[in-house]
Amino acid sequence: MPDYPLHLLLPLLASFLFVCGLLCVKRASAKGTGPWTVTFTANMWVALLFSLMWPLGGTIPGLEAMWQPALVALLYLLGQIFTFAAVEHGDVSVATPVFGVKVIVVALWLWLFAGAELSLAVWVAVSLAGVGIILVQWTPASAHTDQDSPGTSEASSPSSKMVLSIALALLAAVSFGTFDVVVQSCAPAWGPGRLLPISFWIAGVMSLGFLPWCQKSGWRRENARWALLVGALLVALQANCIVFTLANFGDAARVNVVYTMRGMWGVVLAWAVAKRWGGAEAELPPGVMLLRFIGASLLTAAVVLVAVTG
Repeated sequence: MPDYPLHLLLPLLASFLFVCGLLCVKRASAKGTGPWTVTFTANMWVALLFSLMWPLGGTIPGLEAMWQPALVALLYLLGQIFTFAAVEHGDVSVATPVFGVKVIVVALWLWLFAGAELSLAVWVAVSLAGVGIILVQWTPASAHTDQDSPGTSEASSPSSKMVLSIALALLAAVSFGTFDVVVQSCAPAWGPGRLLPISFWIAGVMSLGFLPWCQKSGWRRENARWALLVGALLVALQANCIVFTLANFGDAARVNVVYTMRGMWGVVLAWAVAKRWGGAEAELPPGVMLLRFIGASLLTAAVVLVAVTG
């Protein structure tokens, strides 16, 4: 009987929670809530949720090792900031799959710096994920022509907002990819019950520096408050799933290939939500959404490949 890696169910759940959270965050952004407010709120949730992992136990190697949870916290904060900024400036169905570049970052970091030997199946899965990411974010010039105003110079090329969103999503992928490798490397010495709570307490304290840029109206307006609080909570929950898996099981390369399923959820759920409540995806030509769906299907194939192989 094959030994199926059941721990990969956690990043699969995380991929779904992540997209649901971003759709709520996008709705809060449409009501005027900025990325600093979203990041602060999400990190308060994260600090609270990871506190619950203290009973899992572990050790604190010493004060000289505190740079490790501090680095984990910094990488996480950078990833959060870039993520929410990417969603604010672009479509969820574009930004979310581009975040999947993280799987390539993780594989390369493990191979280059951790001396990990990755199986052929993992490399094939990474390649499939890479092609899927390219397809899911590519929009033909005709689609821009339809959406842009007549006579604009940007009619034959991606809009500046889309380019900015993709660039921010790539920065988020690099930040979170490095974060995953650092967590996997440091967790054995600390234990998940020490590294994770301490790291995210530090992240919570660092987040206090965002308060001058937070918009209090995002918490006061009822039509934005619930979208913000629910979205931030879902993003925090998916972070728990991913980081707990990395700290307890390692396996960062396969965990991140499964996590790229958020690309599929990002395309399908963003389109469904846009059809129901309005959004940019509802206005895109069918051919563009088809390309995004094909790309997301390749991401799914990568997930299946890595999940059924040893």
